This record gives sequence, C-alpha cells and structure tokens, in this order.
Amino acid sequence: MKDILVTGGGGFIGLALVRELRRQGRTVRVFCRNRSAAAEAVGAVCVQGDIRDAAAVSRAAAGCGTVFHVAAKAGIWGSYDEYHGINVLGTRNVLAACREHKVPVLVQTSTPSVVFDGRDLEGADESAPYSRQPLCHYAATKIIAEQEVVQANDGRLRTAAIRPHLVWGPGDTNLIPRLLARGREGSLRIVGDGQNRVDIAYIDNVVQAHLLAAENLHRSGTAAGKAFFIGQQEPVQLWPWINGLFARMDVPPVTKQISLKKAKAAGWLLEQVYAALKIEREPKMTRFLAEQLAMSHWFSKQRATDLLGCQEQVSTEEGLDRLVAWLRQKG
Repeated sequence: MKDILVTGGGGFIGLALVRELRRQGRTVRVFCRNRSAAAEAVGAVCVQGDIRDAAAVSRAAAGCGTVFHVAAKAGIWGSYDEYHGINVLGTRNVLAACREHKVPVLVQTSTPSVVFDGRDLEGADESAPYSRQPLCHYAATKIIAEQEVVQANDGRLRTAAIRPHLVWGPGDTNLIPRLLARGREGSLRIVGDGQNRVDIAYIDNVVQAHLLAAENLHRSGTAAGKAFFIGQQEPVQLWPWINGLFARMDVPPVTKQISLKKAKAAGWLLEQVYAALKIEREPKMTRFLAEQLAMSHWFSKQRATDLLGCQEQVSTEEGLDRLVAWLRQKG
C-alpha cells in the first residue's frame, strides 16, 4: 500500500486527517513549512518545505498513492502575491507532482467562499457559479485553485474538491479561539438582523468527507472532477449559536448590533487605511467579514450524501460538548 501525502498536515484540518489515517494504520507523510511535532507524535513522517517550491513538493509526493492537498493561506488579509503564491502556485505544484509521479488520486481542501457573491445563499448546491467579484484574496485565489484541480481530472489523475464551511472542534487554533477572544474583549457586534443561518462543519465530519472522497476516486470514480459542500446536517442560526457557546464558556453574550450597510462601510474604510499604512494584522472588520456575519450561507449536501456516502458522524450538539470540554481542559 503506497504512502499518503498530506500537505499542510500540521494545521487544524490536516492534522486531524493525519491522526485518523494513522489510526487506520496508513503510512503518512506530512508536507509543511515547519516541523509538526504533533504529526510526528502519531507516527507521520514530516517533510519540510515551501508549497511554492516545485522541487520540494515533487520530492514529497514521490512514491505516494494518494495526496490530500490541505495546505493554504487562509484568513482575509494579506498581500495578493502571498495568497496567489501559496493557494494557486502551490496547487499547481501539487498537480505537477502528482503527474510526475503518477499519483492516481488527489483530494483538495477548498472552501464555500468560492461562491460567495454578496447575497444570501440558502440551500445552494454545487451548480452555484463562482463569485465574479470576490471581496478577499483568499476567496479569489481559492477559486482559481479549485477550478484548476477539478479541470485536471482525467484518466490518469482523479481529482475532487471538498468545501467544508466554518470548520470547528477540538484542536481549532483559529475560528473558535478568535471568537472567544473577541467576545471577552467585547468587540463583537451582531451584523444585520441576527437571524441569518449558516453551515458549520465539525472537524470529524470534515475528515470523513476527505477520506470518503479519496476512497471513491480509488474505486468507482463517480466523484471525479467534482466539488462537494460539507457541513452539519442542519445549519445553525449564527448569533444564537455563538452566544450559546459563550454562555458555556462564561463569556458575555453579544447584544450590540450594527447594520450590514454600516459594517461594510466600516470594513471598506479599514481596508483602505490598513492598505495605505501597510498594516499587516487583519482589520477587525472588512467587507467580506461583514457579509459573512450578516448573511445566510448554507448549502445542500445532497451530492456528498449521494456520491460519497457522507453521514453526520458527530452532531452539532455532541460536537459542542466535545469542544467545550476541550476548551476547558486547555484553560
């Protein structure tokens, strides 16, 4: 059985995927910029390198039978060149390495942000078009990367893209910790009317979707050349869900509100100021973030159910219990 390569295997999704693969007894390589002690602790082999370095990616992929391309520059602030280098050129390097070493299966971690277009998305499926005017470099570059991955699918290399939305759970170093920090400092505002519903994706369910996609590509191939929305069985009302988490973590609830129009105006202004002053840290509000916090964005998971056999392994309620226990343990 050939090795499995996980790019970005030291991150939240990548590490969870590595742990499950190792639990199943698979031989796993992790490609990341810095050594991942956590990945090595479960028996993965770390290969250090920059995803923008084609030769380094090629060396990492040699002899592998499956590649999970999870590595990406996320967030909503930074230079376009860096986003393009990591998300687009990095993906091209992975595709080239798969071709060079005759890797038959590639599963890419994408994002629903590729279809965000400034309006509510309620039950949208994978026929939704890519955004024509993405409001952040992350979305813009992930559009290009996903398009190139699905278009690369052919008889020699089967590809699929997984679009998990707002991934959360134990091990999260980004979404939930940032929410809690903003909540404790009292800087969060309910944007819009607070009634918007969104998809969230518990980490175990996201890992399952990746593994099922790879299994499909190795067997029937009905998922080849396709993208898949991934999330919990039902969307949640964003702000009540956040406040429910806050209540369990003894964080004051978010009660103050701001209209979407005002939030987007503030975001635009902050974007101009931060860009002009070349401030590297992320503004507390951007136009993209304002839309994310105010609008509904939940998706049909029918394709993932029908073609991949995805089933919710961990419910939202159980996931929240696990998350709170982990957060309390971490202090």
